[in-house]
Amino acid sequence: MTSEHTSPDGGLDAAEQDVIDKIEQEGVDFLRLQFTDILGTVKNVSVPASQAEKAFTEGIYFDGSSIEGFVRIQESDMRLDPDPETFAVLPWRADSDGSAARLVCDVIDTSTGEPFSGDPRTVLKDAIDRASELGYEVNAGPEPEFFVFETDADGAPTTDTHDAGGYFDLAPKDLASDLRREIIYNLESMGFEVEASHHEVAEGQHEIDFKYADALTTADNIATFRSVVRATTAQSDAHATFMPKPIAGINGSGMHTHLSLFEDGENAFHDGDDEFNLSGTAKSFLAGILEHAPALTAVCNPTVNSYKRLVPGYEAPVYVAWSDVNRSALIRKPAARVPAASRIELRSPDPSCNPYLALAAMIHAGLDGVENDLEAPDPVRENIYEFDEATREEYGIDTLPPNLGAAVEALEDDEVVTDALGDHIAEKFVEAKTAEYDEYRASVSEWEIDRYLAKY
Repeated sequence: MTSEHTSPDGGLDAAEQDVIDKIEQEGVDFLRLQFTDILGTVKNVSVPASQAEKAFTEGIYFDGSSIEGFVRIQESDMRLDPDPETFAVLPWRADSDGSAARLVCDVIDTSTGEPFSGDPRTVLKDAIDRASELGYEVNAGPEPEFFVFETDADGAPTTDTHDAGGYFDLAPKDLASDLRREIIYNLESMGFEVEASHHEVAEGQHEIDFKYADALTTADNIATFRSVVRATTAQSDAHATFMPKPIAGINGSGMHTHLSLFEDGENAFHDGDDEFNLSGTAKSFLAGILEHAPALTAVCNPTVNSYKRLVPGYEAPVYVAWSDVNRSALIRKPAARVPAASRIELRSPDPSCNPYLALAAMIHAGLDGVENDLEAPDPVRENIYEFDEATREEYGIDTLPPNLGAAVEALEDDEVVTDALGDHIAEKFVEAKTAEYDEYRASVSEWEIDRYLAKY
């Protein structure tokens, strides 16, 4: 079985041959064939660049039983099919003892020759295909935030922030401005179009925004972005983390995600005659996201620590509502200067999520709203953080699950989102996250020791 990109005669197609040519031009010594496991951890198999043609025509085989949530030992043979459109030279390897390049891969089940149902990239492709069958292209634009911390004498990460800056601060408070610049240089060399970067609200916290793209490219970009940020930061003897809430009492890191559908090259979310410039399609898609928000939370906020961020008072959305004017709601309708920019912004995801699964779940939830012609509730223009419980009930505003355990239960009860993940990933994801939450519940924190040990 050859790659889907390979020409019918078994040779290389134009895109693959272009990669071979670039490898020679750039003097690339090694190829990192990249994929992600169910939990969103980037994995890679490194092969000599001389194996590039074989990688395209035959694929590269690996033991899937060694990857979290993939397959059992007796079903272990997997194959990586590299996507030539994702070729990029890794800039932080250029001055070392060997130049390396990256190719994102699809995982193939060798027993069937078909895409592996446990491959998160395949799951996202299936969601994109569903949208395509309805006549839509899906665009997404993320806003990933991260912290930069000092490392200790042994190179281990600490929680001592790299700088004392605040929102949009400049040097000397924002000591990481040079680091952000280096990250941006590396991103741009890999094909990113970076739109903005700035210091975030908390000390040591930063945001770098890159241009929206189709959903698959965006997911690939998020996985790449995290790798670039961490590798570049490590070269400065510091540590970058996408942990949602590394320090108590200050803002956590989110990954607000902008979503839109295009139909026949036009933005299907735009309606110039609507008060909010949102079409009926956009409102139904928005309603689908709200309808499935509890289950989406398990996928978009997949760690125990995620729920330390999702609390009132730290600019993180916990209320299932939408608004065009405030940021306390789960979904915001950003201002759009031109019709093509009309979109909705889901504010709950955090950067610890698996970008392929998160986007797939969002797409299926939104399309469920479109297919069933769901009606969006009225927008809430007041600050929901200031509402008491009675007022929230009056407005019909629910809250997101308060912890990972509740979110996983919501996921198990939601057929639309579990179907989005597929049987294999849904089962393995629930299994892994249930174990994580059970382990957390059984642990004893330093907070508990400080509060109770002497008192009782």
